[in-house]
Amino acid sequence: MSQEAAGREQAAVDLDADRHPLENALAVAAITIGVAALILGSIPASHFFGALAAVIGLPLALYSQLISATTNERWLNVIGMVTAFVGGGFALSHGGFTV
Repeated sequence: MSQEAAGREQAAVDLDADRHPLENALAVAAITIGVAALILGSIPASHFFGALAAVIGLPLALYSQLISATTNERWLNVIGMVTAFVGGGFALSHGGFTV
């Protein structure tokens, strides 16, 4: 291993922020809204907000996947899609869009 490779530390998730700021922001937003949908959808009292987050998060993650440029962005997008979908399912099983 060379000196340069040994001295450099690798980040856990390297999103290459210099070249893809829009794609990175969408990937982070997709996973954030997806996790919020999962958490809110699994709580029966907040089913409306979980369903709303799922309706926003799933198309956002799909669009972000469409324009993603790196593998790391794609990983975040897929995780965001799955969590938004599952959170939406939980929210719908608890009452969905009823207030």
